[in-house]
Amino acid sequence: MTALPLAGLLVVGLEQAVAAPLATRHLADLGARVIKVERPRGGDFARDYDDAWHDALGAHFAWLNRAKESVTLNLRDARGAGAAQRLIARADVVIQNLAPGAAARLGLDAERLVARFPSLVAVDISGYGEDGPLSHKRAYDLLVQAEVGSCAITGQPGRPAKAGIPVADIGAGMYALTSVLAALYARRATGAGCALSVSLFDAAAEWMGYPLNFTMGTGTEQEPNGVSSPAVSPYGAYPTADDQTVVLGTTNDGEWQRLATKVLGRPDLAADPTLAGNYDRVRERPRLDAAIGAWTSTVSLSEAQAALDGAGLGNARLNSVGDVIGHPQLAARDRWREVASPAGPVRALLPPPTSPGWAPRMDPIPALGEHTDAVLTELGYSPAQIAAWRADGAC
Repeated sequence: MTALPLAGLLVVGLEQAVAAPLATRHLADLGARVIKVERPRGGDFARDYDDAWHDALGAHFAWLNRAKESVTLNLRDARGAGAAQRLIARADVVIQNLAPGAAARLGLDAERLVARFPSLVAVDISGYGEDGPLSHKRAYDLLVQAEVGSCAITGQPGRPAKAGIPVADIGAGMYALTSVLAALYARRATGAGCALSVSLFDAAAEWMGYPLNFTMGTGTEQEPNGVSSPAVSPYGAYPTADDQTVVLGTTNDGEWQRLATKVLGRPDLAADPTLAGNYDRVRERPRLDAAIGAWTSTVSLSEAQAALDGAGLGNARLNSVGDVIGHPQLAARDRWREVASPAGPVRALLPPPTSPGWAPRMDPIPALGEHTDAVLTELGYSPAQIAAWRADGAC
């Protein structure tokens, strides 16, 4: 087993909530040393969004903060700010998603950090970007999803909904991650770091590519349609005779022909010229959904899936969150691990990338400030200084 690909890199996260912690956790998974800087009082507020784990640890925090070191610093105190600068001077990467304008007021925005430390890769994650009419606004995932139109294409007609997962936060975090990896690759040749910025709004707007292009191209807005897609038909969820739900879809004309003839036993539908192309079938969605629903209502979930598999058609079971925890695919591939935390052990999925050459880090979730003394000592501060700072609330 070789060393993890990012071993030896030092990453500093001036981070909270989801977007920046997601990016830094993936860097930690790949071997980077990640030092998470938190407020002395309370720390990252995601620590106690809820008490899902052992009545003491938030579900978001458990997901996003394993394999990190927690250091508490009051960045509004000159001593805490000075320690942060000393830490950043040693870092390869800094990622921050503080409140709008906070990093700039503290002199910790990406441009100023790279000006001071030219080999540094620094990322500002914001809600709406550094300029524009919304740049000053706080941006939580729901708010960004509403602004960018994601809610309007989710749910049912007249009943918009937020996507169940925080897509704006995740999008921004993943673009920050890929940008950091690209910048580190470029630094190998040039020796120079760079300042980067990613906004939740821009990330979510990029992911709105299909509906934006459809509306720009046609002048019309598609209505949301629940567990389906406005782009293709048939494509949706259908109840079965045993009170389960099978989800099936076709993405091309050949699949439609197999569904109509081999599964539904409806050669008349396969031959119908009004259903020949996908755009035709989208227009005729209610008629097709009725035909498919008439068939699924007579068979069990297992019978439906066997017939669909036999015809080479995509299908799935509509699972609950609890179903996914016990999903046989995750169990068969040994995807679950146990991670230590201050509140007790938590279960965590292995990160998605796999390689025979390395095993990702699944190290403990840190307690608030657990590594403060060790890191400040490493930076040259004495035990007496650290004790005095703690008494004053500087760390």
